[in-house]
Amino acid sequence: MSVPTIYSDAYDAPLPEGHRFPMGKFARLTALIVQEGLAPDGFIAPRLAEREELIRVHDPLYVDAVLTQTLDPLATRRIGLPVTADVARRACAATGGTMATARAALEAGIACNTAGGSHHAAPEGGAGFCVFNDVAVAIRALQAEGRIARALVIDADVHQGDGTALAFADEPSVFTFSIHCAANYPTRKPPSDLDVALPRATDDEAYLAALDLGIGEAFAAFDPDIVFYNAGVDPHVDDALGLLSLSDSGLAERERRVVAAVRGRQVPLAIVMGGGYGPDLDAIAMRHLIVHREAARWIGP
Repeated sequence: MSVPTIYSDAYDAPLPEGHRFPMGKFARLTALIVQEGLAPDGFIAPRLAEREELIRVHDPLYVDAVLTQTLDPLATRRIGLPVTADVARRACAATGGTMATARAALEAGIACNTAGGSHHAAPEGGAGFCVFNDVAVAIRALQAEGRIARALVIDADVHQGDGTALAFADEPSVFTFSIHCAANYPTRKPPSDLDVALPRATDDEAYLAALDLGIGEAFAAFDPDIVFYNAGVDPHVDDALGLLSLSDSGLAERERRVVAAVRGRQVPLAIVMGGGYGPDLDAIAMRHLIVHREAARWIGP
């Protein structure tokens, strides 16, 4: 049995030449997963998230503007991506992918999306390369279906999960934990249930110590039915937008600790990819691959 792994060709949408969002990393990652034999049963193709699912989290006027490509220029600039038909479809596919990942995790114990983690998308609109908040939409879908009551979000992307914090502000059924660089985007950081803000250039030892404390505090405060893990690799020392200093081995140890902490408690774990930036797509994809390797060690009930 292999880790249920979700992928869609729609995860790749054309962008203008030279755009700094590394869209091609998703296809590179899936090629590496195949090369390493981590998905011998193939990939699960998600359906597109539907309007009714998206508006459980997002303003219906915003959702409709994205789906019809009529978003105003200011809102488009906040996202940082051209909201074309392909980009809108990609956002729906990635969100559908995270919903599929969560459902698979409830069945298999652990599952991975090869995209997702769009944590800057808030109820009123998108930002920071994030169109729809896939994790928030997936949580609301599972709750609406009666599959879960309570969800924990562990967000280890280098940027604070502001959109997720806003989506679940004053919401007792969802606990949001973000460990991130204090000096990095976004400028305004609405409070998560637990924020661990690290100084620039934090290294492996200090990062992992802070992570362990945060995970312990989150589980002491909250008993979830499922955990969503945003495994952004932008805390890596070589990331173009990171400002932290995790090494390859530090990143691997982070993945080991998060997966072990969740699955060791027998809680289902849905993993999404989050950020990772720079011109070397192969290097970024190799960093994203690490969490898929770690997930493979824990497949089973």
